[in-house]
Amino acid sequence: GLLPMPSHTRCPTSRIKARIPASVALGIALISILILKSAWAMDAEELAGFDCVIEPQSTVEVSTREEGILEELLVSRGDLVSAGQVIARLNRDVEQANVELAQARAELQAEIDELDEALAFAQREKDRMDKLSQAKAISATDKDTATSEAKRAALRLQQAHEQRRIAQLELERARRLHENRSVRSPVDAVVMERMMSPGESAENRPIVKLAKIDPLHVEIFAPVETYGAIRVGMQAEVTPRYPNASAHRAEVVVVDRVIDAASDTFGVRLLLPNPDLQIPAGVRCGIRFLSDQEQERAQLRQ
Repeated sequence: GLLPMPSHTRCPTSRIKARIPASVALGIALISILILKSAWAMDAEELAGFDCVIEPQSTVEVSTREEGILEELLVSRGDLVSAGQVIARLNRDVEQANVELAQARAELQAEIDELDEALAFAQREKDRMDKLSQAKAISATDKDTATSEAKRAALRLQQAHEQRRIAQLELERARRLHENRSVRSPVDAVVMERMMSPGESAENRPIVKLAKIDPLHVEIFAPVETYGAIRVGMQAEVTPRYPNASAHRAEVVVVDRVIDAASDTFGVRLLLPNPDLQIPAGVRCGIRFLSDQEQERAQLRQ
């Protein structure tokens, strides 16, 4: 048979690894990191030339839960509206009449003044009866009657004040119902379309369509080969495709985690600030993602 190899001639892998100096291992690790960073920087520079579409952040079809006829439509297509701005009104004659009636009831003062005077009289009568009772000039029944009458006068006055409070609440309710006949914009937006005209019934129907365009959404479908290279938080330059358009800075906010197998693409959404509302929505665009170095320089400038 074969003789066993002497133990001093064996070369276990563990012993070879152990003999590698720490400085050499550190150098290899640093070189690997530099190679990876170089590859990543090249990939970031190649992330350009994608087609994209600039879209509104949201679109809203504004309607009302109230029933009635549209009386006024106060905006037109292309108008800028602010959140809370009245953009339409329904007919509100009945609600206005209810407000006036409730206000009249809430402001009634004569009954309270009368009961206030009745209470004062009953209290004076009770005080006189108390003095006469101390002088043994009247019976206990007369004294009890005066005391009871003073208490009833106080309760009647308290009831009048409570009724007035209820009338004030009814006035507030009537005002709110009247206010609900006014349709307000829920967001700062631009009017895309008037979907009704005065004289039409507004029941369960949208009145206007609004688009919120600050900020804007930039939507792209990137090839699957770039998956992992585009990350949330990355910066990009977006250039709308219309004459004399300039590039604008946008930030990645969504990278889809589901890839479309049919097209081998995945969706990416960027947020594009539009404070002066100069960038229109619905336009196609080009996009170039910034390298890490460009993003670092941009952060330093800020």
